Amino acid sequence: MTDPAPAPAAGQPAAGAVTVPADIPADEVPFDPSLPWRKSPSVALRPEPFGALVYHFGNRKLSFLKSKPLVAVVTALEAHPDVPSTLVACAVPEAQHPAYVTALATLARSQMIQRRTEESA
Repeated sequence: MTDPAPAPAAGQPAAGAVTVPADIPADEVPFDPSLPWRKSPSVALRPEPFGALVYHFGNRKLSFLKSKPLVAVVTALEAHPDVPSTLVACAVPEAQHPAYVTALATLARSQMIQRRTEESA
């Protein structure tokens, strides 16, 4: 039997933990599609024939979702454990998954979508 790893010192992350330095703005945190995401509560979607207008009331950014399937994905993020399962549930063809992940990463950088936590669920 092996001894358990020593506990980290106070204020130190556990071994293998991923930490983000405090001086990196939230919009520069790398997008991880394996995590749960949701549309930010500060964001409104306005349906349009081309997709939707997306407005963030906090940072006053305006974006365009240029397809209705992308609108469906952004709306469905809340109901799924990660991006890949959301894309499958929304019937996005597998060949298009990389493009959708890129679009969602852009939305995350502009704070239109955010990581979902237990507190925000």
